[in-house]
Amino acid sequence: MAILSVPGASLYYEVSGSGPVLLMLPGGGGDAAVFDVVAGPLGEHFTLVTLDPRGYSHSRLDSPVPVDQRVDVQSDDACRLLDVVSPDQPAYVFGGSSGAIVGLDLLAGHPSRVRRLVAHEPPCFALLPDAAAQLAFVEEVYQLFRTQGLAAASARFVEGIGGTMKAMPDPASLPPRAAEMMTRLMRNAPIMMEHELRQFTSYVPDLAALGRVSDRVVLAAGRETKGHLPSRPAAVLAERLGTELVEFPGAHSGFTDAPEDFAKQLIRSLTGTPVPEGPAASST
Repeated sequence: MAILSVPGASLYYEVSGSGPVLLMLPGGGGDAAVFDVVAGPLGEHFTLVTLDPRGYSHSRLDSPVPVDQRVDVQSDDACRLLDVVSPDQPAYVFGGSSGAIVGLDLLAGHPSRVRRLVAHEPPCFALLPDAAAQLAFVEEVYQLFRTQGLAAASARFVEGIGGTMKAMPDPASLPPRAAEMMTRLMRNAPIMMEHELRQFTSYVPDLAALGRVSDRVVLAAGRETKGHLPSRPAAVLAERLGTELVEFPGAHSGFTDAPEDFAKQLIRSLTGTPVPEGPAASST
C-alpha cells in the first residue's frame, strides 16, 4: 500500500503478485479492493497494481469539496502511477466501465506507457448512433438523483442498461476487508453520480490516435450484456478500429460475476497465451 502525490490529489494504490506490471482501473466509484476477487490468479502472472481513483475512498483531493471528474486528469494520474511502478517498461492495463475509458485515453495520449490494454465495456455513449437518446437517459438519471435521491437514480440506471449489473451484497455478510470496501463504495456512489456519470458517458475517444495503436487494444464485452447498452460502445469502437470484439464471462462487472473464468480470459487477451487447466495453472 502506498500514496502517490499528483497535481490536485493524493492517490492510494496497492501492489501484489509478480511478473510484468498490470494496472487495473476500476469503474466509476470503485476502488482498489474491487479487484480482490481476481487478484489471486492474476498475481501468478503479473505484478498487480490497483488504485483508488482521485476523490474516491483513500485517494484524497486537495480541494475541500468534490469536483467534477475528468477523463484526461484520471489518465494522467494513471500515467504518473506507471512512471513509478513500471518506469522502464510499458505496462499491461485493464479498465472496466469508466476505467476502460481512462485506459483508452491513457493509450491514446501515452502510447509508450501501455503494452496492451483490455477495455471492458467503456460507457462511451456519445459514440453510439443513438447518442442523443442515451445521453438524455443519463441526464434523466442525474435529475432523478438530484430530486429523488441515489436509490431512485440507481434503479433507473440499472433498468436502462438492461439489468446487467448484479445487486451489491450486504456488507454484514462479507469478510472484513470486503465489508469495508462495500461501505466505501456506498459513500463513493453519490460522488460518482454527481461528478462522473455525465462527464464520462459524454467522452469521445481519440479514434485517430487509437487507430495508430489498434494492435494494442482489446475491446471486450460481457457475455450476459450482449444486445444491452453496456456492450454497445465497445462494439462500435471495435468496428471503428477494425478489431474484434472479445467476449468475456459474466455481465458488466464480469470479474465479480465469474472471477476465475474472467481472469483466464483476461490473461489470454493480454498475453495471447492460454492459461493451463488444473493444478498446473498455479506453476506458470
